[in-house]
Amino acid sequence: MGYREFPPPPHLRDLVECAWVVDGPPAAVRVLPDGCMDLMRMADRVVVAGPDTTAFVSEQKCAVATGIRFRPGVLPRLLGIPAAELRDNRVALELLRPNVGGGSLMQCTERLLRAESGPETAPWRLAVLRHVTERLGSGAAVHSVADEIGWSARNLQRQCAAVYGYGPATLRRILRFRRAVGMLNSGMSAAETAITSGYADQAHLSRQVHELAGVPASQLGNGA
Repeated sequence: MGYREFPPPPHLRDLVECAWVVDGPPAAVRVLPDGCMDLMRMADRVVVAGPDTTAFVSEQKCAVATGIRFRPGVLPRLLGIPAAELRDNRVALELLRPNVGGGSLMQCTERLLRAESGPETAPWRLAVLRHVTERLGSGAAVHSVADEIGWSARNLQRQCAAVYGYGPATLRRILRFRRAVGMLNSGMSAAETAITSGYADQAHLSRQVHELAGVPASQLGNGA
């Protein structure tokens, strides 16, 4: 019972972080921003969860919800829709891509892969996308990352909204927050987490966690 994650099939690991399930009595679920987008099945509906800029409280009304969490920047290119258009939103898959629904979420994903023919939302190969995500997630400056991929900082700034749903500064902030939450959930102290994840001090970490999660760090659990 509760929230559990499962590894994706080997051929999808470059695109998908995990599959997940939440089961148990219907209840409110606090979903933390992580830079990712998900496909979710709740009852008989398949929903696209856009990139969040703050915690999203989902009123789960079904006994079981399942999902596939895509790596940052991946799902918009499969949908052919800029991530910024889905920011802080949940939209039925049938409204975005009416011909790929039905069956399991993995089957929906396979159809999206085969049907990838919409407008290009990411001007980078997947290897470059991973590089940009990793470098911004580690706190690298925009101009440094732009130089590494042969772009101008201005172009990188502009493209990030379509690729990730927000600019590089917000992406850095969210990925750092996600890393910190993982450390806190593993039992690391707040002081050590602040130092390890790149915050100025523990007070800075506490402020950022409260802004992005909507609750103090002490109230965070191992949820979605």
